[in-house]
Amino acid sequence: MNTEILSTHTPELFSIAVRRAVELLSAGEVVALPTETVYGLAANALNPEAVAKIYSIKGRPSHNPIIVHIADLPMAKRCVAAWSANAEKLANSFWPGPLTMVLPRAETIPEIVTGGGETVGVRWPAHSFIQAVIRDCGFPLAAPSANLSNAISPTSASHVSKQLGGKLQLIVDGGASHVGIESTVIDLSLRQPRVLRPGMIHAESLAAAIGEGVLNEGAGDESMTLRSPGMLRKHYSPKAKLLVLEWKSDEELMSRTTHHASRTHVIAHTRIPSADGFAGVTVMPRDAAAFARAIYAELHRCDEAGAEVIVVEALPNLTEWRGISDRLTRAAAE
Repeated sequence: MNTEILSTHTPELFSIAVRRAVELLSAGEVVALPTETVYGLAANALNPEAVAKIYSIKGRPSHNPIIVHIADLPMAKRCVAAWSANAEKLANSFWPGPLTMVLPRAETIPEIVTGGGETVGVRWPAHSFIQAVIRDCGFPLAAPSANLSNAISPTSASHVSKQLGGKLQLIVDGGASHVGIESTVIDLSLRQPRVLRPGMIHAESLAAAIGEGVLNEGAGDESMTLRSPGMLRKHYSPKAKLLVLEWKSDEELMSRTTHHASRTHVIAHTRIPSADGFAGVTVMPRDAAAFARAIYAELHRCDEAGAEVIVVEALPNLTEWRGISDRLTRAAAE
């Protein structure tokens, strides 16, 4: 299959790409679209056959649910069986944006979208392109990240093309993702709201918006029905072995990577080692939001450079870094 890549950097190209995406999605096809978090692999969320193509293309486990993307509140409410007061408060505070809310699913949402569960995650993305596509389609889009299952999420069209080129009819290039990691997921289907997947909207901010405490979930039991993507123990992983380490000196770091040093890429933000002896050293921002925007692209770059080991300097144990730490912990899991 020849994959068409359409740009959106002028109003005319934007409109052409919207029309082409809507044409394919309405025909039951799968396309790769930009969002502000990461690029998504989108299909009509109300069409089980179309959603099945997402699972096939990604090699995604059938029990791993897919987030449903909407373009306004009426569409969100049609996707769920009950719209709670907390959902209204969070939508008013954080939508459009990188927040997914898990609620009881409506009968119109196929079980294949929810991994067989009785809840569905819904999100109103902030990216203008996917908003335009959903509005013109008139139906919600099921859209996990546009990569092979468990691999690094894509934050550019080129990342999508390298993993899925030839498997898709269309990739839309909307530039680099502005957030850089996947959305925060909060479960509102239980008595006390809880974060199932941390992101750049923090539990403390969610609690302030709804006026009650929010629990933080652990890794999740993979033998049970998953209520959110991103709960598998190993996820977001580069081809290279990834290590998250702390070090006080170049010598300490070298001693911990001595068997692979010449094929090791180091990603550091505070204790910057000399590049001598390593395949490469990247200096990352010490600001959490800027780090999040850059980390997946840097992991992709290390893989493309042939890294056998990627060492990422351990992150600060602070609220604003929680979502990024979650991604790195899962990426480093054996």
